[in-house]
Amino acid sequence: MREFDVPATYTIPETANMSDSVFRHAETTPGLVVFNTPDGKGGYNDVTAAEFAAQVTAVAKGLIASGIEVGDRVAILAATRYEWVVADYAIWTAGACGVAIFDSSSAEQAKWILSDSATKLIIVETAKHAATIAEIHGDLPALAEVLQIDAGALTTLAERGTGIDDAVVHERRKQVVAASPATLIYTSGTTGRPKGVMLSHSNLYAESAVIRQAVPEYVRQGNRTLLFLPLAHVFARAVSVGSFDAGVTVTHTADWSNLPAQFGAYQPNFILSVPRVFEKVYNAAKQKAHNEGKGKIFDAAVDTAIAYSQSLETGGPGLVLNLKHKLFDALVYGKLRAALGGRCEIAVSGGGPLGARLGHFFRGIGLTILEGYGLTETSAAITVNVPDHIKVGSVGRPLPGHAVKIAEDGELLLRGPVVFNGYWGNAEATDEAFADGWFRSGDLGAVDADGFVTITGRKKEILVTAGGKNVSPAPMEDSLRAHPLISQVMVVGDKQPFVGALITLDQEALPGWKERNGLAADTPIEQLISNPALVAEIDAAVAATNKLVSKAEQIKKIRILPVDWTVEGGELTPKMSLKRAVVMKQFAADVDAIYN
Repeated sequence: MREFDVPATYTIPETANMSDSVFRHAETTPGLVVFNTPDGKGGYNDVTAAEFAAQVTAVAKGLIASGIEVGDRVAILAATRYEWVVADYAIWTAGACGVAIFDSSSAEQAKWILSDSATKLIIVETAKHAATIAEIHGDLPALAEVLQIDAGALTTLAERGTGIDDAVVHERRKQVVAASPATLIYTSGTTGRPKGVMLSHSNLYAESAVIRQAVPEYVRQGNRTLLFLPLAHVFARAVSVGSFDAGVTVTHTADWSNLPAQFGAYQPNFILSVPRVFEKVYNAAKQKAHNEGKGKIFDAAVDTAIAYSQSLETGGPGLVLNLKHKLFDALVYGKLRAALGGRCEIAVSGGGPLGARLGHFFRGIGLTILEGYGLTETSAAITVNVPDHIKVGSVGRPLPGHAVKIAEDGELLLRGPVVFNGYWGNAEATDEAFADGWFRSGDLGAVDADGFVTITGRKKEILVTAGGKNVSPAPMEDSLRAHPLISQVMVVGDKQPFVGALITLDQEALPGWKERNGLAADTPIEQLISNPALVAEIDAAVAATNKLVSKAEQIKKIRILPVDWTVEGGELTPKMSLKRAVVMKQFAADVDAIYN
C-alpha cells in the first residue's frame, strides 16, 4: 500500500467561524469590491465589503427574529446567484447550519432532505420552487416558514430584524466554533436515500486555506472570477468561500447556455469548472472549424498544442515545434483564449475526470487546467495539480495537511482536515465510510513516488462481464465524449458476454454536420442515428477508444439514442455526472437491444 502525505502549512483556530471574513473585510478593507451583480443593462454593480457585511448582518438579524436558534438548520433552494451567498453567510452569522438543495430537485428529493435535516426555515428562489415546497409542506412538521428570493425574501428578513441590536448577532457568532456544523450537503443518492454530509466550519476553513495556497497568484485581491457551478454543490461552495476569503471579486450566473459570451463580457482571471464545460469549448471550436472548411488547420493546431504541452514535461519544445506553436497561436489559440475572456490563464477542473488529451490541449493553447479531486465528504478538493507541480492526466498531489493511501483492493483512502466527521444522523453509514481513521473514497486509484494521484475508476461502477473481466467504464466514456458529435456515453456490460455502450448526440453539433454532409436542416434525429455517414464517424471514435484498452474491455456494439440525457430528465446530476441506475432503468430496452 503506497501512502503519501504533505505537511500542513496553516493552523485552524478552535474559534474559526466562516462568517469571520465578512467582518474582517468590512473592518480592514471596507471599500474592497467583493462581488459584482448584474445591473440588467449588460454591466455590473459593485458590492463592497462594507455593503456585503451590512446585508449579511441585516438578514442574520431577520433569521434570529424568525426564531432561528444556534444550530438550527436553514435551507437554500436556488440557482447560483448573489443572494445565495448573502443567505449562506447570514445563516452562519446567525449561528445556524445551512442545508444546500439543488434548484432542480423534485418535491420528493426536497422532502427527504428537509425531513432528514429537520430544517426550520427554507429560502427558495422562484414561485416554481415555492410551489414545489408547498406540495410537501404538510409532511414537514419542523418547517416553519418558506421565503422566496424573487418575492423579496432577503428584504423581508432584513425588515423583520430591524429591532435586533448588532451585539446580539455577534454574540450568536461567538457561540459557533470550528467544530460546529456549517452545512449539510446531501449526496446524489444514485443508490438508496441521499446521505447528509455534515461539513464543519473547520472543514470549510481548511478547504479555503488550501485553495488560496494552491494558486495564490490567482486567488487574490484584484482578480475576479465568474462562478457558474451550482452553489448547492460542494465544489462551487468551496470556490465561493475561498475566493471571498482571499478578496477575489466574484460574479454569478446560472445560465450555461452562453458561457463564452459571459466570459467575454466579464473577462475572469481564472475559472472553476467541471470537465463537461471544457469538453464543450473544445468540441464547439472543432465543429466550427470543420463547418467553415478549416478542419485540417484546426486538427493540426490541436496536435501541435498537445505535443507542445507534452514537451514541457520532457525538456521543452524544439525549434520546429516552437515555430509551429507560434504560428498556430496566431491562427487558432488566441481565438480560443478570447472565448474564455482573454484574461484567463488558468482554470481548475473538478467533479469528474478531465482526461490527459484535453489537459494537454488546453495547456498547449495557453490555458493551464489544474485538475483536482475530491468529494462532498472532503469539502471539495483534497488533491490538486498546482502551477509548479503538474502532471497532466493525474489529479495532483495531496494538498497541505492531507494524506492519501491505496488499500489492498485498490481503493483510494483519504485523511486530513477537509475530511468530514460523519453523515447527519446516520452513525451506521459513518462507520462504514471509515477504516482505521481513513475515509474510504469509493474510487480506485494509484499514487506514484512523487505523490501524484491517478483515478482509475469508481469501485461501485466496475463492470464484471460474463467472462469475469473487470471493466472500468469511465476512461472509455471520457475518451468518447471528446468527439464533437457525442454528448453523453454510458458503457454497459455487467454480467454480459461483451462490453457495449449507449451514446447520445450533441444537439449543438448536428446542424453543422448535416450541412457538411448534404442533409436537410430539418432532418429528424430519428433518421440521423441510422445515417451511414454519422454511424461511421461514431464507429471510428469507438475504434480509437478501443485502442486504449485490452481486447476483453473493448466496446463491441453501440446503440445511438434519439434523445440526449439531461439534468432535467433525471439522467445527469447537476455537475453533469451520469446517474447510471436511472439510465439503466429508463433505457433498459436499448441495453437489451445491444445483447439481443
